[in-house]
Amino acid sequence: MKIDVYEDFICPACGRFESGATATIDQLVAANKVTVQYHPIAILDRASSTEYSTRSAAASAAAAQGGKFAEYHKVLFANQPEEGSAGLDDAKLIELGKSVGLTDAAFADAIHKGTYKAWATKVTDTAAARGVNSTPTVLVAGKALPSPTAEALTAAVASAGA
Repeated sequence: MKIDVYEDFICPACGRFESGATATIDQLVAANKVTVQYHPIAILDRASSTEYSTRSAAASAAAAQGGKFAEYHKVLFANQPEEGSAGLDDAKLIELGKSVGLTDAAFADAIHKGTYKAWATKVTDTAAARGVNSTPTVLVAGKALPSPTAEALTAAVASAGA
């Protein structure tokens, strides 16, 4: 069974979902009950003076290219800036990457050059076309959770037969 998670790295509700549901998601994945596809989207660029939503989503794509998306995803939420702030600067995004093993020049170069910004925009546009207009949006077997919490996730997975 597939879980789709649409998140914005500066979204406070996404941060709360991550802190409350990560252990549940990890357990469901470890038990081979679900697969999870994360969709880092940038709908809160207006809530940052540096387009942090786009920059952090792009950085997560660079982390995926380096084989460290899951680790980077977790460290971005662990260091989540406040909504309305400038967000983390590129140097901090690179430092967080290094902390999870993204030490090669390709990761830093991708952040400095904005290599994956167009990708972040495409993922955001695709999500909007699918009706995703808020974060976090969590789909279990294609059905949106009305309340994205660990409890709701567990119940949806159980009722969907996993």
